[in-house]
Amino acid sequence: WDTAFNLYHRPADRFVAYFIGQGVLLEGVVEDEHHVRTEMGSIPGRALPGCCPGCPVDVLVRPDDILHDDESPLLGEVVDKAFRGASWLYTLRLPAGTRLLCLAPSHHDHPIGSRIGIRLDFDHLVLFPREACPVYPSEGAAPFCTSA
Repeated sequence: WDTAFNLYHRPADRFVAYFIGQGVLLEGVVEDEHHVRTEMGSIPGRALPGCCPGCPVDVLVRPDDILHDDESPLLGEVVDKAFRGASWLYTLRLPAGTRLLCLAPSHHDHPIGSRIGIRLDFDHLVLFPREACPVYPSEGAAPFCTSA
C-alpha cells in the first residue's frame, strides 16, 4: 500500500511497475552510484543502495521519461502510434531493436517508419536487479556485490 505517486514513480517490484502505468525495462549496468550505462548512453541518477559497479540491472523507462527532441542525435524509429488528444504515444525502436514508449505533444505527428530525435528526461531512476543479480539489501546494509 502506498500513494498513487509512489506506486507509479517508486514501484516496489516489477509487478507493481507493470500494473501501475506503462513502461519498459531497459537493460543496463551500474557504472557507479550515480550512473547506469544503457544502449541509450549513461543515465544519471542515484542507483539503489548496495549496488556495485558492474551489476546488471533493468531500468524502468516510462513514456514520460522519453522526450521528443529534434536536436538529439539519438533516434528512434516510429513503429506504432496512438493519438491521445493532447499527445501521441509513440512506440519507438532503437537501433539495437529495443522498443520504448514516448509521449510527444499532439502537434508532433510523425508517420510510422520515420525516425525522430529523443532524449532522456529522468529525475530519478527505478532499477530492478536482473535475474543474475542478488537481491538488493535494505538501506544501510552491506553491499551484495564486491569489486573484482
